This record gives sequence, C-alpha cells and structure tokens, in this order.
Amino acid sequence: MATQAFDIALIQLGNVTASKEANLQHASKMVAKAAAGSGGFKPRVVVLPECFNSPYGVKYFPEYAEKIGFKNDQPYEVEKSESESVKMLSSAAKEAGVWLIGGSIPERDISDDKVLYNTSTIYSPEGKLVGIHRKVHLFDIDIPGKITFQESKVLTGGSQITQIDTDVGRLGVGICYDVRFPELAMVAARQGCAAMIYPGAFNLTTGPLHWELLARGR
Repeated sequence: MATQAFDIALIQLGNVTASKEANLQHASKMVAKAAAGSGGFKPRVVVLPECFNSPYGVKYFPEYAEKIGFKNDQPYEVEKSESESVKMLSSAAKEAGVWLIGGSIPERDISDDKVLYNTSTIYSPEGKLVGIHRKVHLFDIDIPGKITFQESKVLTGGSQITQIDTDVGRLGVGICYDVRFPELAMVAARQGCAAMIYPGAFNLTTGPLHWELLARGR
C-alpha cells in the first residue's frame, strides 16, 4: 500500500507506580500531550512504552494482567472489553485522533488463566482496536552481580507477525527484545511496511550496548 511521510511521537513515561489507575491516567494525559504536537510538529502516530500500566517485573505480571480477547478475524467491541487498559487507550486514540501503538500490558489468555503474554494493542484514530502483538522473543538474562531477569518464568511468547494497515502506510509492530532478532523486520520490509515500531523498556545494563545499533539496523 502507498506510504506517505508522517510524524511520530514516542512517549517516555517514567513514574510508573503500583497503582494501575494512576498509571492509566498518567498514560492518557501523556498521549493527549504528545498528540497535540508543538511548533509545527503534529504526529499521526503515537507510541507508548512497554508495560506502561504496571511495574516491570515478573512478579507483577500476574497481578496486573488483563483479559483482552482480541481475534484478528472478528470485530472487537471495546465497550464490552474486560480490559480497563484497552478502554482507556481506545478513548485516548479517539480523543486525540491518532493511530496509537499502546506500548504493552500483561495479557491473560481468555481460555486459560495460567497463560500470560506481553501484549501491545493498536488503535485507529476512531478508537477501534485494530490489532495486537504478543511479544515473540522473551527476555531472559543472567549477568552475575548485575542483572537477572526471566520473562519466561511467567510469560508465554507470541507466535504471530503483526502488521497494521494505516492511512500513512503499513506498520510492523514488535516489542522490545523482538528488535534483537531481524526476521520480523525482514518480513515486514518484504511485505511493504513503512516502519517497524518496537515499544520497549530496556534495562540500563545491556540496553545501552545495543539499542541504538539495533534501531538503525532494523
């Protein structure tokens, strides 16, 4: 599909607390602020960071996880969603009139309460939930004396490539550590994507070693 030049706003939140309600309110305000633009900059696409509705840690994911129940081949009724994060993001996208890549949230599978994903939800300027991406590559690391983190202890990896057709072009979506592996971006390029969007929450131990290089590479 045709691609046009567009402005994009990447939100760096900070101040994520133990209160999901406060986190959602903060994210909503920041989406509105980013979408408003300034000095001739008016974004058509706004992106939140990974895991914006909860503290980032495997012990928090089960507590903050929400059921979404999105299926690619079926219309999604936001007003009937069990996910308060989905409802907030839909409203924020509609009020701002932008394409919104909703960072990611912990998602609980609707058919199996024990299965959790790290999931990005994507919204049209009309507030419709048009797609989701479940993080494919889970981040497991153990550097003695510095950092130990294992998403795979509680999360299940996704199994699908995510591409969304928008009025600015086709966009591919991954999440954080997905950027480390080139295949998603290679497929996206061959299938006409204008850009790859990777909401992330990099750690400060390994992140600085590769995030800029990988962003350029993808």
